[in-house]
Amino acid sequence: MQTRPLGNSGLQIAPLVLGGNVFGWTADEKTSFQVLDAFVAGGGNTIDTADGYSVWVPGHVGGESETIIGKWLRQRGGRDQVVIATKVGWEVNAENKGLAKDYILRAVEGSLKRLQTDYIDLYQSHKDDPTVPVAETLEAYAQLVQQGKVRVIGASNFTAARLRESLEASQKHGLPRYESLQPLYNLYDRAEFERELLPLCREQNIGVIPYYGLAAGFLTGKYRSEADLQKSARGGGVGQKYLNEKGLSILAALDTVGGRLGATPAQVALAWVMAQPGLTAPIASATSAEQLTELLKATELKLGAEDLDLLSRAGG
Repeated sequence: MQTRPLGNSGLQIAPLVLGGNVFGWTADEKTSFQVLDAFVAGGGNTIDTADGYSVWVPGHVGGESETIIGKWLRQRGGRDQVVIATKVGWEVNAENKGLAKDYILRAVEGSLKRLQTDYIDLYQSHKDDPTVPVAETLEAYAQLVQQGKVRVIGASNFTAARLRESLEASQKHGLPRYESLQPLYNLYDRAEFERELLPLCREQNIGVIPYYGLAAGFLTGKYRSEADLQKSARGGGVGQKYLNEKGLSILAALDTVGGRLGATPAQVALAWVMAQPGLTAPIASATSAEQLTELLKATELKLGAEDLDLLSRAGG
């Protein structure tokens, strides 16, 4: 599978990133291993997780996803063949959150231990922490890069203003800069990213690996009525946000293009993101090896100008 450069980071990633948010949640350890194996076998190389996955599940404490990936890495080997991306800063509990320097230096050790590796390829600020000067956060990352524990850094859920402030601090103080951004972006959720963040990322050559590439499963086409919302644990939230006139218009466009190309709505939705200028690779998660294999076919899908226009107008 042809890889793409992630901004100026030096990392080369496949055009689909595997989301690890479901590992240890809606995919148990055995299933997660099957999904990971299928991903690598299909040509994928980048796995995204976070120390906060899956703290939202009753009884979970965070780190469940990293732990499963670490066990898989140890069992499978070939650490240098995969790009491991994880994050810090989400509220794991009252004492463990934010982007203060001392916390990052402590949190990274937990991630390294759970992942059973001595370095993280892409370490990301999970969300902005307005209580901490951006330079302090970058100083922590500089120390980790110098120690060889982190290769490059990225940001997630940052506004354009805060990302620009961080980039300016990197340049001014000679600190590592955010080489990637992980925003919410898909055929439905477009305006916020396209308005200010996309121009900044293109100007600065920052890689973009958007999450919710399938809008929490809505763009797979499995939620088309109120009755469909009972199909999964995510259904309620999906219905509230996406099951409306705009959402149904997007599904109709996905059906039209998919019918023409012999592809599923999910494959078309991911291929649309991959085709957008300035976008590196969408993140998508899967709860079975079969589902993952289907998603990987999106990397082979070539959307024509007419297809792209129809989809963009439906979601615009």
